[in-house]
Amino acid sequence: MLQKALIFLAPGFEELEALAPVDVLRRAGVSVVSAGVSADPSGLVSGAHGVKVQCDIALDDVNPKGFDLVYFPGGMPGAANLAAEERCLEAARAIYAAGGLVCAICAAPIVLEAAGLLDGQEYTCYPGFEKRISHGRYTGKFIQRSGRILTACGPAAALDFALEILRASGASALASQLGSGMMRQ
Repeated sequence: MLQKALIFLAPGFEELEALAPVDVLRRAGVSVVSAGVSADPSGLVSGAHGVKVQCDIALDDVNPKGFDLVYFPGGMPGAANLAAEERCLEAARAIYAAGGLVCAICAAPIVLEAAGLLDGQEYTCYPGFEKRISHGRYTGKFIQRSGRILTACGPAAALDFALEILRASGASALASQLGSGMMRQ
């Protein structure tokens, strides 16, 4: 079971893709830490649709040690901002190397590509973004699990993706319980 998850938020992130998984993981008792990439001085990051989110920590304060999972929401230019930030890529590599889960949705698999984590992996993404990814094998599925790499195609997948993350962490019963409680069939 997951204990601690890290989510990166950069200007232009897709709000639904970011907040639905944070909500589900916290309902499951996972400590979720949000890190702001290019946050304003008070720690706020604006999403693609103008929703501002207060991040828990600044990018400079990120230490990937001790995290079981790193999560990258999509949205543009949010995903491109994440892919351009070396500290995000380093965190993805470190958490993966330590045996953790690495998750990306919508456009954010470009972050996994930039981190060099898609070699030999199956992945999905928002249609068209596979053209920006030269490694891995695009499946076009709604949600794709390939070992410890989990990807999803877009905003409509956010809730199911969060539940799949729980399943991938060994918490299938809890995922079913939470999904039922949220009226997810």
